[in-house]
Amino acid sequence: MAGRVFLLRHGETEWSLSGKHTGRTDVPLTERGRDLAGSAGNLGVRLRGGTAPALVLSSPRTRALVTAELAGLIVDRVDERLAEWDYGDCEGRTTPEIRETTPGWTVWTHPCPNGEDAAQVGARADAVLAEAQAARADGDVVLVGHGHFSRVLIARWIGLPATEGVRFTMDPAAWSVLGDERGVPSLVHVNLRQVP
Repeated sequence: MAGRVFLLRHGETEWSLSGKHTGRTDVPLTERGRDLAGSAGNLGVRLRGGTAPALVLSSPRTRALVTAELAGLIVDRVDERLAEWDYGDCEGRTTPEIRETTPGWTVWTHPCPNGEDAAQVGARADAVLAEAQAARADGDVVLVGHGHFSRVLIARWIGLPATEGVRFTMDPAAWSVLGDERGVPSLVHVNLRQVP
């Protein structure tokens, strides 16, 4: 039986707490974020039935790597493809701030000047998922990353456009689990977290 793909979003940061778009900026976890990451590790072990993952990949951002460490995961490889959406000129700004000059703006529907668009993010997600799909033959795969990018991974897993990631939630230090039902990609769990 093939393994599943586990997505773990990094723990809370000051910017995620305030709603600032955090792509390239390396913002550390808050103390609560560190606690959430540790609790996520316990939940992840239970979700995997106590079995160690066959492969763990992490975004290169410190907030993801520290979350992996605190969750008790041993990262096999840091993978730039797991980095958060590049928000370009929207980096460090909240949606209400961006909407002051671009009414109705969302990352899902509008461009990020000097950053990535949904098609580029979707292409990265497809590449990561192709590798994860192949690695599932050896067991569960864990991908440690970010909110928007994890939501794109969920959408692409079930064959939806990257922009349909808007329909899923990924709270800080939350898990989503991707699997299949008789060979058809399915969502096993979305946005599970254990609050310490």
